[in-house]
Amino acid sequence: MNVDLASVIWDELKRYINTVDRAEAAENLVSILIDNDCDPDDIKDAFKGDTHIKNALADYIDDLEDDEEDEDEYSDDDSYEDE
Repeated sequence: MNVDLASVIWDELKRYINTVDRAEAAENLVSILIDNDCDPDDIKDAFKGDTHIKNALADYIDDLEDDEEDEDEYSDDDSYEDE
């Protein structure tokens, strides 16, 4: 998906989304873009003026890093080995 196109669509549609629901809508949009192999840097550039998308992207990246740290903890844990 073209990130610039997504940005234009977001700009047009977000006014129809209640202010209190925009953060969740932004999270869903970021998730869709990431799931469709859009680069986080491209998303950041395309949505540079939108606080909701920037916050959603930052949260997504933080969650991704937390998941990777959790995976590293399990792979380094020797307690699962058979004796």
